[in-house]
Amino acid sequence: MNKKQLIAAMAEKTGMTLTDAGKALNAFVEAVGEALQAGDGVQLPGFGSLKVKERAAREGINPATKEKIWIEAKKTIKFKAGKGLEESIQ
Repeated sequence: MNKKQLIAAMAEKTGMTLTDAGKALNAFVEAVGEALQAGDGVQLPGFGSLKVKERAAREGINPATKEKIWIEAKKTIKFKAGKGLEESIQ
């Protein structure tokens, strides 16, 4: 499902117009992004949770040359599916 299809599904399920559903989705994505940038986690019961996780710097290997390389530390986003979401796909 792409963004356009998601907006159409949201509009159909809520009775919103496509424009309003698009604005709601964009606002949701923006709010989640801002929360994660601030270092906060986002929990949606029944769906899942998102949190920022720090990955430590480490040594890796370039698979093409087998040369050792240094991989810098970075922040990543971790998603953990909620019980309701997991049960819905079984």
